[in-house]
Amino acid sequence: MNQIPYEWIRSARKTISLQIKEDGRILVRSPYSVTQEQVEDFLTAKKNWIFKHLKEMAKADRLVITDEMRQKGILLAKQHIPKITKHFSQIMGVSYGRITIREQKTRWGSCSDKGNLNFNWKLVLLPAELLEYVVVHELAHRKEMNHSPAFWKIVGEVLPDYRERKQRLRQVQL
Repeated sequence: MNQIPYEWIRSARKTISLQIKEDGRILVRSPYSVTQEQVEDFLTAKKNWIFKHLKEMAKADRLVITDEMRQKGILLAKQHIPKITKHFSQIMGVSYGRITIREQKTRWGSCSDKGNLNFNWKLVLLPAELLEYVVVHELAHRKEMNHSPAFWKIVGEVLPDYRERKQRLRQVQL
């Protein structure tokens, strides 16, 4: 029998998935046809991965964001990020559409094929050089909608130390 506590959600899906929530709860999502034994076999197979991630989460100094902090952060992001974006768009010679500030769980930013930019408001909690990296990264997509060598050349022309900034950003928990 499985020793890992979990929540099981069945739905009309095709595969089993595993998610560790911020509070450490383990969610298993599966198709209706999957049995409890299959779920527990799946968890046993993923046991090392689960414990590794739970250990990392316990070590990480997680900032608890209150509703007041969130509201202030969103306001600050709506004021600050468009100014930085305008500054770098002029340097890079690119235009963009609408800027949207969101609270994404897995992304710092994105660029649509129409040129609209989305930024995570939590960028304002980071050091300025990491925020700048995300802005330049998304603006570079206005010239190259991929991560080809040509794309990274564009980023590197504006931020020669982009590799170091990218690496630092990867270490930040969203």
